[in-house]
Amino acid sequence: MSVRQVFWQWPPLMLLFFLLFVVLASPSKADEIQILLSLKSHLKESNTGVFISWTEGNSVCNFTGIVCNSNGLVSKINLPQQNLVGVVPFDSICGLQSLEKIDLGGNSLYGGITAGLKNCTRLQVLNLGLNSFSGEVPELSSLHNLNFLNLNNSGVSGTFPWKAVQNLTSLAFLSLGDNPFDSTPFPVEVLKLEKLYWLYLTNCSMRGEIPDGIQNLTLLENLELSDNQMSGEIPSGIGKLKKLRQLELYNNSFTGKLPVGLRNLTSLKNFDVSQNRLEGDLSELRFLNQLESLHLFENQFSGEIPVEFGDFKNLIELSLYRNQITGSLPQKIGSWTGFEYIDVSENFLTGTIPPDMCKNGMMTDLLVLQNKLTGTIPESYANCKSLNRLRVNNNSLSGSVPPGIWGLPNLSVMDLSMNQFEGPVTGDIGNAKSLGLLTLSYNRFSGELPPGISQASSLVTIFLDSNQFSGQIPSEICKLKKLGSLYLNENMFSGPLPNTLGSFASLTSINFARNSLSGKIPDSLGSLTTLNSLNLSKNELSGEIPVSLSYLKLSLLDLSNNQLVGPVPEALNIKAFSEGFNGNPGLCSQNDDNFRPCSSDSGTSHHLRTFLWCFIAGTLVLLISLACYLFVKLKQNIPENSLKKNSWDMKSFRVLSFSEKEIIDAVKPENLIGKGGSGNVYKVVLNNGKELAVKHIWPSNSIDRKNCRTSSAMLTNRTFRSSEYVAEVATLSAVRHVNVVKLYCSITSEDSNLLVYEYLPNGSLWDRLHTCHKILMSWEVKYAIAVGAAKGLEYLHHGCDRPVIHRDVKSSNILLDEEWKPRIADFGLAKIMQVGDGGDWTHVIAGTLGYIAPEYAYTCKITEKSDVYSFGIVLLELVTGKRPIEPEFGENKDIVHWVCSKMKSKETLLDVVDSTISEASKEDALKILTIAMHCTTKIPALRPSMRMVVQMLEEAAPCMLTDIVVDKEVKSSPISKQTFYDTKI
Repeated sequence: MSVRQVFWQWPPLMLLFFLLFVVLASPSKADEIQILLSLKSHLKESNTGVFISWTEGNSVCNFTGIVCNSNGLVSKINLPQQNLVGVVPFDSICGLQSLEKIDLGGNSLYGGITAGLKNCTRLQVLNLGLNSFSGEVPELSSLHNLNFLNLNNSGVSGTFPWKAVQNLTSLAFLSLGDNPFDSTPFPVEVLKLEKLYWLYLTNCSMRGEIPDGIQNLTLLENLELSDNQMSGEIPSGIGKLKKLRQLELYNNSFTGKLPVGLRNLTSLKNFDVSQNRLEGDLSELRFLNQLESLHLFENQFSGEIPVEFGDFKNLIELSLYRNQITGSLPQKIGSWTGFEYIDVSENFLTGTIPPDMCKNGMMTDLLVLQNKLTGTIPESYANCKSLNRLRVNNNSLSGSVPPGIWGLPNLSVMDLSMNQFEGPVTGDIGNAKSLGLLTLSYNRFSGELPPGISQASSLVTIFLDSNQFSGQIPSEICKLKKLGSLYLNENMFSGPLPNTLGSFASLTSINFARNSLSGKIPDSLGSLTTLNSLNLSKNELSGEIPVSLSYLKLSLLDLSNNQLVGPVPEALNIKAFSEGFNGNPGLCSQNDDNFRPCSSDSGTSHHLRTFLWCFIAGTLVLLISLACYLFVKLKQNIPENSLKKNSWDMKSFRVLSFSEKEIIDAVKPENLIGKGGSGNVYKVVLNNGKELAVKHIWPSNSIDRKNCRTSSAMLTNRTFRSSEYVAEVATLSAVRHVNVVKLYCSITSEDSNLLVYEYLPNGSLWDRLHTCHKILMSWEVKYAIAVGAAKGLEYLHHGCDRPVIHRDVKSSNILLDEEWKPRIADFGLAKIMQVGDGGDWTHVIAGTLGYIAPEYAYTCKITEKSDVYSFGIVLLELVTGKRPIEPEFGENKDIVHWVCSKMKSKETLLDVVDSTISEASKEDALKILTIAMHCTTKIPALRPSMRMVVQMLEEAAPCMLTDIVVDKEVKSSPISKQTFYDTKI
């Protein structure tokens, strides 16, 4: 008997009850309207108008973003990228019994993903990616029909319910990346989802190895496990995933060679295993002729580039930089399709530059720097109008540069330095309207500098030093309003300096040293209010030094070895500039015994008048100073050098065993142990014997801390209790890392601020390397200090809720505890000094001479990569034992330039290693030297992140750590990873 026959044989009353039950159990269209209006009430939209149609009198099927099934019931909610803000009522919307799809991706939704989601049992598609949810993902095993799950970058965290996922056997698309999940090995439950074609688990705290069972997911077209902490070898089973079109494993710790069988992935278009520890040759890749994008940079690959790469007709991106690849580039590479960029920098490549990589006019980046390439730049690149960056520096290229290259309209960076190029810079350069950086240093360029260079209006930096340029410096160059650095030193320029030099708007550095310039120094130079460095040494300049130079805020002034005469302006006659006047026998001064005394026609009467004016002015200053002193003393009635008895506010960040009075009373001259750019440091010994370091922060608007230019009114106006300041200190107090100095509390008043830190008994690394407190440290100790300091800086950059940029990394800000373990000190102080002053702290002068990254001269901005540069200098100090700036380096040369000059061979490079380092450890020291040179690369984007620096340092560990045990178990807090990565540098 059929079901229908049984059904119609029911008694009429029973049949009536059954039909009534079905009606009551099924949601009505009115119910669905109320559910959607409830959803609308929880969300706000911004200028999209998506909810205009969502009204009670309208049919739900006419609501924007709503799709109904054939029964008129809601089956899909499609509201991606609608600028929606609010909390999603999952418990409510899962009352839509026919709901098969929820797409709310790309909004600004927050709150938790509640357990009510499990009631959406018919759901096939769930997209909540690119939102700001919080909390853990609920158990989803009831969603048996789900085939698409996207929670990528949704903000969820905690432990993901992997065991429930194995029940979702219909899943074909799984994207959970870019979320701060708890660290976990690769989830084996995923291997049971045999219908998967898309698996995105990038940046979700996975560790360990890729299991061999990955080969079971034979339908995979996309596999992304990048930016995790995975290790071990890439399993050969991946070679069985023949449908793979994209394989991305970058930024992990994979080792070994590319697996045998990788050649079977003949459908592969995008392959990225960059930033790992892979080695061996590239022979397995020569069969992957469908490749469009290949990224292998920052590994240890060796051998030659397969010649078959030249026949890859779809290849448009190739990035192999920082490996050990030899041989030549296939000459046909990039000649088949619209090649976009190539970066094979920092290898050992020989041969010539392939001629046809811009054949189709789409190439943006030609980066082959730091190899052993020979030959010329092919003429064909003169027509490459799409080219944005041309960097061929540090090779053995020669010949003339094709004229059209100088004027490429989209070129922003041209670096041809450290080659053997010759010939002129042609007038075409005036057409390079986008050119910002022009570096031609250390070549054989000759001829006159064309006046048309003034038409390259975007120029920020010009390095033409160490060439054979001649003729006069064209006055038209002063039309470059954006120019920040102008280096023409060590050429054969002659004639006078342009009188229009003072018309530059942003110039910070001028170096015209070692030329044949003559005539007077123009008075107009005094108009360059932004000028920080002026070097005109070793020329034939004559006449007097313009008094207008006194108006400049210079950190370097070198006018030595010219033919200057007359008095040295008093404001310039200071110790910092004393050597900058040598070699000018015609100079004189009445106040400096290093110069002959000046004579004048008025003789004694002139000197007498000068003496009387000075005496009167000095007397007035003395009387005013005395009056100020007595007034302040009488008014305050406090002992000299003590802190004012103001009301103090102490904010503690840890459990304290001391009171604010103990600290305040101890801040006095006899406890002073140091002075820095941000304030004085005092050692405080508590009643219980515990030692602390107290930093008394100077007010940032103290113009001159050594005289009476700062009035008491100015100091009073400084508010250390501002909400911005409190918030900033609170952020720093949240820093918790074994290699970062502990901040115990902040004690503030209206005009003073004290920061109380832990006390480190072994002082600073600077003291132990360079001062009378210097000690002999074994290489193992130095290495351990380098790793510890790097981990502290890595934590500041990557381990906090928001990055903490140090802004003044240097060896004197690396303190050592009783066991010689390092602590990063003074982090964040440069920013704290600006809070409350209304300034943009990222543009405030920061850093210490010798440690400041070169880009700061023209951008005036500090980034994480600026800290990386400064840390690279610290590594160079540890390896060489030298200070960042030493007289032996030469004038205007620093430790980076000095080391670069020694990199001609391994033998000369060994000369830079500190002689106190044992012979057995010098090879290990050279590894750290290499890392230091990566950190101090001139272009910020080419520097590694601090996370990468730590990884490289750990790889360079000495074979035997005899004097100190490096604690491999001490790890940073979980690192906040970026959603996107930048490899196209």
